[in-house]
Amino acid sequence: MSEADRRQQALVDEFAFLDDWMLRFQQVIEHGEAMEPLDGALKTDDRLVRGCQSRVWLDAGSEAGTFHVRADSDSQLVRGLASLLVRVYDGLPAEEAASAELWFPSEIGLDEHLSPNRANGLDAMRRAIQSAAGGAV
Repeated sequence: MSEADRRQQALVDEFAFLDDWMLRFQQVIEHGEAMEPLDGALKTDDRLVRGCQSRVWLDAGSEAGTFHVRADSDSQLVRGLASLLVRVYDGLPAEEAASAELWFPSEIGLDEHLSPNRANGLDAMRRAIQSAAGGAV
């Protein structure tokens, strides 16, 4: 099992005991609240993720083959979703981050419970992260 898969399984396990969707959304929001905010100087137009309803900034790059990503958003829920992606991708080898299949959203039911706009935004964040990782390989 890859490191990305281990991290995704940890998220699935964390959400498994929450059977109410309001509790799951609250858990996502709490993840976002716990994530360190992105420095205001990094919230630039070139770091905005295109395709998100809310404003989302990604700061990503590679150092010695290790991919690093940080994120922020002006929406609590989207910030929480971004924090889950950061948990999966940050610190992976750049090659693994670029090619990792993202399966935890469907396993925890996000695919079914996010609005179409939020689901598109989650996918846009994933694509932006993987594109940045691919550029760092």
